[in-house]
Amino acid sequence: MYSLPQKLVAEFIGSFSLVFFAAGAICCDQYLRTSAQSGLGLLGIALAYGLAMAIVFSALGHISGGHFNPAISIGFWVTKRLSTLQTILYWAAQVGGAIAASYLLRALLAVSAWGPVSLGAPSLATDFTRAHGMLLEGVTTFLLVLIFFATAVDINNSSNKIAGFAIGLAITAGVLVSGPFTGASMNPARALGPALAARHWANHGVYWIGPLLGGVLAGWFYDRFFLHEA
Repeated sequence: MYSLPQKLVAEFIGSFSLVFFAAGAICCDQYLRTSAQSGLGLLGIALAYGLAMAIVFSALGHISGGHFNPAISIGFWVTKRLSTLQTILYWAAQVGGAIAASYLLRALLAVSAWGPVSLGAPSLATDFTRAHGMLLEGVTTFLLVLIFFATAVDINNSSNKIAGFAIGLAITAGVLVSGPFTGASMNPARALGPALAARHWANHGVYWIGPLLGGVLAGWFYDRFFLHEA
């Protein structure tokens, strides 16, 4: 049994890793393109984000539950798997890890790599409204949190041992679908860290409202429909 401080450190490290690899891949793609080389492309960026989640969940999930995302933690809160205080502390650890990773990337990389892409902070496409952005972020996060509950929470699921792989693939698929339109955050901490370090706040509320609503609905739905005893 792990203590709360140990869980919070795990959440910090996991969130740090997610942002470092996910935002770092976007900066790497930008750097390669400006160097007249082939960039990573959407698939490469999606894999970086998804693989990062799969790896850190597999490594640290047994300590803290492997949330690394306020949208997942709020799903646990609405289903009373986390208390209000624990949820706030999880959020603080997740946001802290995301901010630390973002400032480290800013310190390490040339401005030409992170500046044009705002350190990987998610942005809406020019022809995409805020309402559409919140809806798309909400739907992709709903599916992510639903898959998290199905594979990492539901003890009746025989695929629990590959939960990290399934959750990582859910993120990869989400980026492939919504990346060109919203930046595919699906994680408020993932959006906040780069936004703060790059001072890029355009449409930032989209990346809190959509994912948090998606997390609440997914957690409540899976708990009540599949786990709640009749």
